[in-house]
Amino acid sequence: MTETTVGIGGAAESTDMVLNIGPQHPSTHGVLRLRLVLDGERIRSAEPVIGYMHRGAEKLFEARDYRQIIMLANRHDWLSAFSNELGVVLAVERMLGMEVPERAVWTRTLLAELNRVLNHLMFLGSYPLELGGITPIFYAFREREDLQHVMEEISGGRMHYMFNRVGGLKDDLPAGWLGRTRQAVAEVRSRMGVYDDLVLGNEIFRGRTRDVGVLARETVHAYGVSGPIARASGVDFDLRRDEPYLAYADLQDVLRVAIRQEGDCLARFECLLEQTHNSLALADACLDRIDELPPGPINQRLPKVLKAPEGHTYAWTENPLGLNGYYLVSKGEKTPYRLKLRSASYNNIQALTELLPGTLVADMVAILGSLFFVVGDIDK
Repeated sequence: MTETTVGIGGAAESTDMVLNIGPQHPSTHGVLRLRLVLDGERIRSAEPVIGYMHRGAEKLFEARDYRQIIMLANRHDWLSAFSNELGVVLAVERMLGMEVPERAVWTRTLLAELNRVLNHLMFLGSYPLELGGITPIFYAFREREDLQHVMEEISGGRMHYMFNRVGGLKDDLPAGWLGRTRQAVAEVRSRMGVYDDLVLGNEIFRGRTRDVGVLARETVHAYGVSGPIARASGVDFDLRRDEPYLAYADLQDVLRVAIRQEGDCLARFECLLEQTHNSLALADACLDRIDELPPGPINQRLPKVLKAPEGHTYAWTENPLGLNGYYLVSKGEKTPYRLKLRSASYNNIQALTELLPGTLVADMVAILGSLFFVVGDIDK
């Protein structure tokens, strides 16, 4: 018996292909690289390769005093600069045992929620863009500009506000600023229906995101995923409610934590959108409260050389993208002995190793975009 092999086609045996997405691919939000192993059109394994933007922020913290590190802190997640500053100053104030004036507490809460809306609007506009819908990004930037104007007026910065200080805030509110902010919040709220109708009401968007990239609750706990991504998988945890800081303990009747059980791309987008609506309501409540406060200081007077007492503390906040924590160790000097940063995006992006295997290459961008990360927040 003679056996002759005429030819072997591509389907004769399964051959894995290694595909690199990034680090310059537009869907990776910057210099993130994904190493995918493909079997045809299906992903067999995925490995996020990080570090292309790493600049040693934690070591830079240790070479600067407690006033200077605020500048470093607001840059790792450039969409959440105010919230990043806030975590650092809360840690230092806790080390000092310092009480912040009530006016500063409520103003910080207001600015943190405005910063949350600015962060979420970017993703509410850019996520549909990654799936082929270009229109929402124009609406998102229109809404962002309304809020950017008031944030720029009070701080002088558009992205890196540098408005927090140990003991309070840099300056008091400009004359008439509360009224202009209230008007900006009202204008943004009046146009938020665009995302309900234009995005969530779009059958193509729903088809590309429903039941795609389902993240199990167990995986959320295993990888330390937090923020709207975790809450979209049924993990009901929000520091603003469960461990209140700033003025959130007095805002529990306004605060609503968006929860979904599906854990898919659509649920993550819905959580982000619902959280944006609630942040606008929280901003209004803060504006009402600040209007009622009597005139008073916005910060504490500090010594010329600020030194934290020897010891250590951990301060974490509910940043727009998830849990953000600073572990501060002091030897009694004017610079931190050690400052460890726990960023939200770093943990969230690791879940890709569980999310992507078994999915189609065509769904990869939809899953990646639904994790709402900032690459600088991953690499630090």
